[in-house]
Amino acid sequence: MPEPSPAGPPGFATKSDLAYTRVRELIGTGDLAPGAVLPQAALARTIGISTTPLREALRRLMQEGLVDLDAHRNARVRPLDAAEARDLLELRQTLDPLAASLAAQRRTDADLADVRAALDGLEALSSRPSTAQLESHQRFHAAIHHAAHNALLTQTLDGLWLKTDRYRRHGLEAGRTNEERDARATEHRLLFEAVRNGDPEAAADLMRRHIESSLGAQLLDRLGDPEPPR
Repeated sequence: MPEPSPAGPPGFATKSDLAYTRVRELIGTGDLAPGAVLPQAALARTIGISTTPLREALRRLMQEGLVDLDAHRNARVRPLDAAEARDLLELRQTLDPLAASLAAQRRTDADLADVRAALDGLEALSSRPSTAQLESHQRFHAAIHHAAHNALLTQTLDGLWLKTDRYRRHGLEAGRTNEERDARATEHRLLFEAVRNGDPEAAADLMRRHIESSLGAQLLDRLGDPEPPR
């Protein structure tokens, strides 16, 4: 468990916001693993708050599908689920290429500078990625999302990121070859070039192939087909 941090640092409107952000980060990095029971008293002490704002934060995380809460206020991180992995992949196969296509059409000079800076800051993902490594990939994709200049699309894709990150992180545990890492790096560079060159078809096609070869897609293969509806 991480070291306690002081409550109410600058940048957080409430202690509940602090708890929400901190627990969300711990879920995203895997420090709180899928299916893990959340010891609320200990977790509140770690964050440096009382259990009341923590419970408020957990309710928010439940609404986002990251935490399960029962009637007795027991909480755990929602387990990985093949159906959710499939749903996330299907959404991203449609929405990410759309965002890339729109970005190629609508990007400004400032947008291109942001995408270029994010590309330069990308860190290869290890089998147990750090927060910095994960955030570098989020920054790159978020820069493309924002360059699309479609607020609802950007909000939707940004909201999907953490849910997808849980599956991405577990997909990394199987390891990747140097060739696979090099292929992903090449895809990122070509995506930037397609957006810079104003080529919406190339940008959409590259992003579609990037999602289809993503860690989330690979993990779905290992989780197996979801149970059919009854």
